[in-house]
Amino acid sequence: MPPPEIIVDPNVWVSGLISPGGTTAGVLRAVLSDEVTAIVTPYLLEKLSAVLERDKFRPWVSLADARVFVAALSDKADLRPDAGKPRRSTRDPDDDYLVALAEETGAVIVTGDDDLLSLNLTPPAITPRALLDLLESLR
Repeated sequence: MPPPEIIVDPNVWVSGLISPGGTTAGVLRAVLSDEVTAIVTPYLLEKLSAVLERDKFRPWVSLADARVFVAALSDKADLRPDAGKPRRSTRDPDDDYLVALAEETGAVIVTGDDDLLSLNLTPPAITPRALLDLLESLR
């Protein structure tokens, strides 16, 4: 059976990178160990890169390491084309691409964003903790 497919909100990637002992880092470890397959798109990688290049993240990750992380993620993840418009828009239009990708792929969105978590999406949006609990139950 292939590993579950997930779409990781860029904020979860950032949190996992700068907090290696936290729950979000567990999502990164699940991707690296092939317990799950992360689906990414060029747009998602661009957004992640733009966030990690902000000066406020220099205390936790160098610009060079941020670029290496995004490149490694691009190599490790399942790179798909950018999705079109979602059938259902979100309160924050900047999140619509995640919903469209989930609709197109059937993958679960892993996020800490209450706007996405509060929507009744199919497939659903779940927290990093919920993903780790699900993976634990499958072991």
